[in-house]
Amino acid sequence: MTLDLVIRSRRAVLPNGEAAAAVGVQDGRIAVVVPYGTRLDTLTDLDLGDTALLPGMVDTHVHVNEPGRTHWEGFASATRAAAAGGVTTVVDMPLNSVPPTTDAAALAAKQAAARDVCHIDVGFWGGVVPGNAADLPELRAAGVFGFKAFLTESGVPEFPPVTVDELTVAAMAVPGALFLVHAEDPDMLRDPVSGRYGDFLASRPPVAEASAIAAVTEVSRRTGARMHILHVSAGAGVEAIAAAQHEGLAVTGETCPHYLTLTADDVSDGATEFKCCPPIRSWADQDALWGGLRAGVISCIVSDHSPSPPELKAGGFDQAWGGIASVQLSLPAVWTEAARRGAQLPDVVRWQSANTSALVGLHDRGAIRVSARADLVAFDADAWFTVDSGDLLHRHPVTPYAGRRLRGVVRQTWLAGRPVGGDRPAGQLVTARAASAALSAPRPDGYGSSVDGVAGQQP
Repeated sequence: MTLDLVIRSRRAVLPNGEAAAAVGVQDGRIAVVVPYGTRLDTLTDLDLGDTALLPGMVDTHVHVNEPGRTHWEGFASATRAAAAGGVTTVVDMPLNSVPPTTDAAALAAKQAAARDVCHIDVGFWGGVVPGNAADLPELRAAGVFGFKAFLTESGVPEFPPVTVDELTVAAMAVPGALFLVHAEDPDMLRDPVSGRYGDFLASRPPVAEASAIAAVTEVSRRTGARMHILHVSAGAGVEAIAAAQHEGLAVTGETCPHYLTLTADDVSDGATEFKCCPPIRSWADQDALWGGLRAGVISCIVSDHSPSPPELKAGGFDQAWGGIASVQLSLPAVWTEAARRGAQLPDVVRWQSANTSALVGLHDRGAIRVSARADLVAFDADAWFTVDSGDLLHRHPVTPYAGRRLRGVVRQTWLAGRPVGGDRPAGQLVTARAASAALSAPRPDGYGSSVDGVAGQQP
């Protein structure tokens, strides 16, 4: 078998840790993983040396906003930025687009907008709003990976929040589905008394997060539904999820780079590029989030990429749009702080690729192993750079990371074994149905083969 591509690295991050390995690619999938110096018959043999080879990151929390708010962001710009950051799959949130993805017709409109313009693979979440429980089975059949709900105002009128009772009805309408919840208790939130950051922070206290997670836990307890808590920002939130898991309930959680790398001390009163909901909190909360990751209570790190035109970030923290744009910077931002805290590249890969893939059932990616898709990233883990907004590829290069020194440079991203770049988008739309079918499909001839022993990898 002549391989299409071989990539060698002394720092390949495999499921069992870092190893010096050669990864052979055939027809878009990983055909062999063998020791670094193994001779292989190939059309292209690329040696990265000490540059790390990672599986592509899978970001399951991205707001692309198209159609309807394409002037905020779009599939072409968002996926180009994601690829530049080592992300090879994103799952798009159901809100901020118009119409929101709350029925099958809206999903079809979003898929039509995304088709043939994406630089990486894209999947979709459905949405839960008051009164649409009857639409959820059809959305699920159409291939969404699960359903997102807000317990408090979302920021856009076409995606209103649901009550706990409405979330319960939705969970019963699609048994076995995954539900994502923006968990803040609306009864514990209040309007900021001014545009200063301290007042905004005080208006959304950690207890509101913990209270809402407790309510979502009760839904899981009553229905058996899988509940995933979005963008956990507070130590109290980690504790609430840990309590649910200790009880044996199907409650999981994620957090974001901005909560792991920034604190309230970094935010000046006029710096609304830092505004997000829940807000960026204290050093103690950040430490608790890292502790939750190490303990496995929090399983995933995702960007929650939510850009907007600069004029919507104007004004004080009581008025500006609450979203942080970071899909291009998530990997280096997380690695910078993870390395400082003693974590290793396999930890980052687990949080940003393996676990996110598993969350949505995309088991054909998220790891460098035989038969997986050849979605790969050359990552110079020891190089540093200063974030220049002019280098960012999402539509409006506004970010709280501007001017910050980050560790880790993405040198190249491959999608199904082909370099991503230029103006020829090669990304595909992925669905939960297709992911399930891929698991049962037979492997092409030659997959699973090895030369002189696989480096810890089997199909």
